[in-house]
Amino acid sequence: MGVWRRWIFPILRIMVFAAIAVALVKLAFFPDVVDESTAAMPTGTVSESIVTVERGSIVNDVVLEGSVVADPASEAKAPLAGDILELRVAVGATVAKGDTLAVVRKEIVKDPVVEIDEEGVETVTQPPPTYRTEAVTAPVAGVVSALPMVVGQLVEIGDPVASVAPPTFSVTGDIAPEQQYRLTEKPTEAAVEVVGGPGSFTCTNLAISVPLAGGDAPEDGVDGATATGATVRCAVPGDVTVFAGLTGTISLPGGSAEDVLVLPVTAVKGNSQAGSVWIVGEDGEPVETAVELGLNDGSFVEITAGVDEGAPVLEFLPVVDATDVAPDDGCIEEADGTVYCDDGSMEG
Repeated sequence: MGVWRRWIFPILRIMVFAAIAVALVKLAFFPDVVDESTAAMPTGTVSESIVTVERGSIVNDVVLEGSVVADPASEAKAPLAGDILELRVAVGATVAKGDTLAVVRKEIVKDPVVEIDEEGVETVTQPPPTYRTEAVTAPVAGVVSALPMVVGQLVEIGDPVASVAPPTFSVTGDIAPEQQYRLTEKPTEAAVEVVGGPGSFTCTNLAISVPLAGGDAPEDGVDGATATGATVRCAVPGDVTVFAGLTGTISLPGGSAEDVLVLPVTAVKGNSQAGSVWIVGEDGEPVETAVELGLNDGSFVEITAGVDEGAPVLEFLPVVDATDVAPDDGCIEEADGTVYCDDGSMEG
């Protein structure tokens, strides 16, 4: 055992260190020479994704984010100029449509009466005034939310005497201009589903409003309107319990079609009425072809004319190379994409 420790193990360690030193010298001063003829070359090819025109069904529902809002209060206005003779309600009172909220009195001054006696003396007499009264009635059923008048206060025709907040709610949401293209017919109702509320219900009296050019832009959040686009609003049925501030979805019916020619929206340039697709010819080259469009569900679009069933079409629109420069511009594009022009400028 002493021979192994004194001679064998030290010799083995020396041989291992010597082998490591030789390997390091070889790596540093004698690298392997790669045969250029066997260098790796790119062999991959890029192929365009192709889809075929097929038959399918489209359900064109436009789904919007919405919120529940209380319907705005209606103003009860003075029917004539005069003074407030009587207030018959207070703030918080529940009233029915047509109930009297206040009475306005108008003083009517008569012309003076002129009398001349036998001696020619003229006497002018001012008759006492008469009064005309009109009732200010509730325009809708609800709760009196404001009563800014006091007895004896003068008012003009059309001045607001009281405000009545109805116990009704609406659902509102914004609809983008491009989404309106998908509505082939103007809907009159929508399916609404409120988060944390009742199940899906039908919202009626649907209207799509757009701010008029030159008009006062509504403030964001007022009655669900925005100053930048169209607003959808529909009435919540009276038997559905909701609360202002709840959120949900509004599904607008835009029509449906079965057994029609369809393509992915990624393959079509344009979303409504007319567009283009790139049909792949027998030579493998895509050719832009005009088509007529129908319903669009956001994923697929109906093709009503321009292509036949089974036609091969590029799945994605061809990308125009922004570095392509016409020879007439006095510029030349190199293989690496750098563009040199006669005026000395360079791009790329």
